[in-house]
Amino acid sequence: MVFHPNAPARPDSGIFGLPFTEADASLVLVPVPWEATTSYGGGAADGPRVIREASKQVDLYDLDVEKPYVAGIHMLPEPEDVIAWNGQAKALATKIIEAGGETKGDAQLENALAKVNALSDAVNGWVERETARVLAAGKIAGIVGGDHSVPFGALRALAASRSEPFGILHFDAHSDTRRAYEGFTHSHASIMHNVLEHIPSVAQLVQVGIRDVCEEEILYTRSLGERVMMFTDRDLAVRRDEGQRFAAIAREIAGTLPRDVWVSFDIDGLDPRFCPHTGTPVPGGLDVHEVFAILRALVRESHRIVGFDLNEVAPNQADPEDEWDGNVGARILYKLCGFTFASLGKAKLL
Repeated sequence: MVFHPNAPARPDSGIFGLPFTEADASLVLVPVPWEATTSYGGGAADGPRVIREASKQVDLYDLDVEKPYVAGIHMLPEPEDVIAWNGQAKALATKIIEAGGETKGDAQLENALAKVNALSDAVNGWVERETARVLAAGKIAGIVGGDHSVPFGALRALAASRSEPFGILHFDAHSDTRRAYEGFTHSHASIMHNVLEHIPSVAQLVQVGIRDVCEEEILYTRSLGERVMMFTDRDLAVRRDEGQRFAAIAREIAGTLPRDVWVSFDIDGLDPRFCPHTGTPVPGGLDVHEVFAILRALVRESHRIVGFDLNEVAPNQADPEDEWDGNVGARILYKLCGFTFASLGKAKLL
């Protein structure tokens, strides 16, 4: 295939219209079409598909990173096993969610819950194996969900592949530190609780944009002391109103993290005007330029982005012609790839 970075993407090209195979790409994107425990709006399982489709409209010249595509980006096909598991688990989980998560004493619901949790374990295992395979080949892994439960296996694989601790920079409207929300052990609302409890290599969790949080989560995160730092949307807004420059805030956020960082990006961390059909939108939130300012600060302060996940991008299910959510998701994904390359010396920060 002849590749021209300024030409329209060819129909037979890969993500972002790029020609790279898995073998010659530096960064491999692993799609995980799973949303079984989503408790409000649906559609996140379609996230990898709509991002892939919209990605071919992304211009490859970037204003932050010089030629980020040169290092090579490839997206794997969507796994048939995960698609099948998602269908099975969603049908079972719907009954549990409709019961408000109250399964005790109801044998049918208890059985359904056990099956959903078992399927969640299967997805975690699949993601862990795929991520471990990518890392063993000397490549960078990026996870494209799906709901926000999906990166657990990837983080477990990353921890197993290295001896040094690392941090997580978590963009989200929610803290995701609930314990087994609605009974689901690996709920999208429990991902960071599971990480903090089961992956000790995560030395620091820095949460940005949080604005919808329960008392249990506040008490839990505070109990962990400096291991968890939360930059709430409210506090960021107050600081901006008081005249603080966001560039200084971005440097402060970057400065709380260790050298090596995994970026975990729930699209609902953004203001809902960017991805209005995400499953649990919350008023307020970050502007895309604020997210990029934080990622830029990470690179300038010599942090290394060792992997990332992007989750909860969902299409407008009432209007298939509305491609806005996929469009935004694809652009966030390209920026994550670019800043990752820049942080690892594979591209130049402009």
